[in-house]
This record gives sequence, C-alpha cells and structure tokens, in this order.
Amino acid sequence: MARLKARRSRYRFTHRLASAAPAVLVIAVLVTTIVGSSLMAARVIGFLNHVTGGAPSVATFAQVVGVAEPPAGSIAYRLKHKDPNPINILVLGYGGAENDAPYLTDTLMVVRLDPVTHRVAMISIPRDTYVAIDAWPASSGTTMKQKINAAYEIGTDDSHFVDNSLKRPEFRGRDGGGHLAEDTVGRVTGLHLDNYVAVDFKAFRDVVSALGGIDVCLDTPLDDNSYPNYRDGYVAGGIHYPAGCQHVNGEQALQLARSREAIQPQQSSDFGRARRQQQIIAAIRKQALTADGFSKAPGLMTALDSNFRTDLTVDDLSAIYNWSKKVDESAGILHYALTNENLLTVGGCGPPSAGYILCPNDPTYQMVHGWVAQTLPPIPVTDSHAPIQVVWGGYPPSLADGVTNLLKPYGFQVADPLHPRATRSTTVIYDYSQNQWPGLSDWLVQFFGGADVVQPTAATPAPSYITPNQGFVVYLGHDYGMRWYNCASQRTC
Repeated sequence: MARLKARRSRYRFTHRLASAAPAVLVIAVLVTTIVGSSLMAARVIGFLNHVTGGAPSVATFAQVVGVAEPPAGSIAYRLKHKDPNPINILVLGYGGAENDAPYLTDTLMVVRLDPVTHRVAMISIPRDTYVAIDAWPASSGTTMKQKINAAYEIGTDDSHFVDNSLKRPEFRGRDGGGHLAEDTVGRVTGLHLDNYVAVDFKAFRDVVSALGGIDVCLDTPLDDNSYPNYRDGYVAGGIHYPAGCQHVNGEQALQLARSREAIQPQQSSDFGRARRQQQIIAAIRKQALTADGFSKAPGLMTALDSNFRTDLTVDDLSAIYNWSKKVDESAGILHYALTNENLLTVGGCGPPSAGYILCPNDPTYQMVHGWVAQTLPPIPVTDSHAPIQVVWGGYPPSLADGVTNLLKPYGFQVADPLHPRATRSTTVIYDYSQNQWPGLSDWLVQFFGGADVVQPTAATPAPSYITPNQGFVVYLGHDYGMRWYNCASQRTC
C-alpha cells in the first residue's frame, strides 16, 4: 500500500480553518479585469499562459469580446445557451510556500452555476474527510486512504509519494493535482466536476492589497482569540474587528474570510462565515471594476502569477464573469456545508494513526449524493420560507438534529426537532400549509426519498405531541433511518 509521508501542516488545529480561498467568481472578475485593461500586452499573454496552462489564441480573444461563438460544450457555450445542467467547479485553497505542507488543501469547495436561473450554490467539503484516493490503476495494486485534503498534493508534488511512475496519466503533470482532487471530491459528492481553481493564501492577501484594500461591513463585532499565526501557534491577543463598515488590507481580509472561532455566535456559525465571504467577494469585484481597479492590472498579475492555477480557459473565465453580473447577491447565492453536524461523524472509518478524521454515516455516500443533488432546488422552494419541523423517535436522537441542519440552508423556518418515544416504520409528511406553497410537498417527498403526505383532519389527526405550524412536519420513520446509516451494509443497524 502506498503511504503518505508524515508531514505537519502549520494550520493543524482541532478545528481546521476553512474557506480561505476566494470563490471562482472573484477569480473570473480579476482575470477579466486584467484582460480588459491591457488585452494585447506581452505580460498578459505570459500571465494567461501560466495560470491557465495555454497561451490564448486570436480565436480565444474573439470569444472573450463576444465576436466568435465559443466551442460547443465549453463552459462559455453552456452559459450562453442556458444549459439545463449545472456547471460544477472545484475551488481549492492551499497554504503554499508559507506552509510546511504547501499543497495540502485547507479549503475544498464545489461551486455550482445554474445557467438557467442565474444562481450559485457553494458546498464546502471538510478537509478531514477520510477517503480512498484512487491515483493509481487497479492493475498496479496500489491503494491509498487519506484525508481528502491530500488529493491535490498527491497529484501535484511527486517528490513525496511512492509509485508515482504508476499513477494514471490524467493525475500527472501541470493539472494532475487539480484533476485528482476533482475525481476524489466527485466520488464524495456524486457530481461530475467540470474544472478546478486552486489558489493559495498569499495570492488572496496580495490581490486585496494590489487593489488598495476593500470595504467590508460587519453586522456585529468579530473577536477570535484562536486565530492562527504562521508559526504553528495563534495570533497573540487574537483578532478583533468592530461592527460596522471598515477598510481592510489583504491580511485583514484573509482573517475575516477564515475566522471560525469568534466568540460571537453570529460570526462563528457557518452562515456567519458564508455571509462574510460573500461580502468580501462582492467588495473585491466592486473594487476590481472601478476605474482605479483597471489601472492595477500589473499588480493583480503579480499577485496571481505564481499562486493561482486553473484549467479554465480565458473565454470560460470571461463568460463566468459576464454571467455572474446577473446573479442576485442576496437570493442568488446558496451556501451549504458537509459537516459532522449533518451527514458526517467523527472517526470510525480509519485507523487510530489517521488522527482526527470525518467519516460518512452512510459509507456508500448515497445520502451525500442525494443531498448534493438538491442544492439547486426550484426557486419556489427557497422563496417559500415555509415552517418545517423534524420528528424522530428512534435511535440515535442525533439523527433528527442532522436532518434539521440539512434543511436550514434552504431558507425554511426550521424549528427544533421533536424526540417522542413513539417510532414509525415509514416516513410521513404532515402538511399544514393549506397549499400556500404549491409543489413544496412534492419536493419534500423527493428530498426524503419517498414519503406519504398527510393533511391532518379531525377524522385523521396527527399525533397529539405535534403542534400545527402552518407548514410541514416530517415524521421520520425507520425506513429513513435505514437509508441514513445504510443499514444494509452495516451490522450495527
């Protein structure tokens, strides 16, 4: 079995810091700003050749400015022609030269673009998810199980792994790391990843600094006493930001994007971090598109040149930028996270030597696949804000909390779950909505993998411990618990 050499990351803490990388929309904005400000400069040609892996041709520039039709099947083509199938891009954030394990990815995020509805879904994958990394063909006899953050490193840095000569050809070379990370994350999520973007901490800081800083507004203060320094420790005294609008430099923007141990609950939650990152993305885009921002193309190229890599083409990046201008900043971006508070659990799928790892409740990942497939639901679903409550009388009680957490990102009014002693064999959805949200009950049936929908009446009431909520109450049955843990393959069920 191939073994990963023991190496420590400077960002190795009990709670890993995530979401360090700017989203792919920001990269598209920055690259398009550079192209638009000095399209034919030799420096631009060299920059694009380096970060995208191929020098742009005259035909490519014609596509960027909208003169020529993009190649059929490309992202630019799919966006232009409103492909009904979402575009899935993997965004990777890694420590880079400031880290003693430079290619381990602290951030793995799937960004889904819906060409039809102009919405974006961002799905964070924890770096500690323990998976098989299939970089070698079955005939080689080489297998490896590691944390998912090693996939990019295994494909990028050949000097630290055995059997590199036997690696599959698509996982070697310039884009080998990105393609291996795509393959690995794709098997976890059930998605085909179209392309990848990889950027390190230094690039993020330098981009913001090259733009002269950005303006960010916080709803509440942010005080984080456990923010990491660059020496395997923590910033003395922590980091502290007041509520309100403030101008921040690159290091401060990185702190705001990464902080996850704030003492304020609103800032330490997944939603709070996602909201800050969205504000930072919008601020970078706004600054990059100002007249002053266009003048800073040389600085942006310097910031990204050695610390940003992608297999997206220039016309794809330009198309993403133009398409993203129509994305509603408030309702058009959906935020999700796969965590041990929903479909993962701590430990149980690897040896003690693996350290802190996260494992799927369903080892086949079918539950994860089904949930990820629902991350771009029909617009009426997210617009409904319907009241929803989960009921579960089985064991373990935490299953109800996990399902409740899965429902929160859709914008529902999600109540705390109920834990009655009574159990059901099959799942039922009690519909108290009086048809306020047509089609929502059908979507819930699909979300829960099939369930009976019942409209309680005096003749057929719901259990007395369920309070009508003018929305929906989902009473999970033993059938759903079997799927949650994939009991068909586990003796413990």
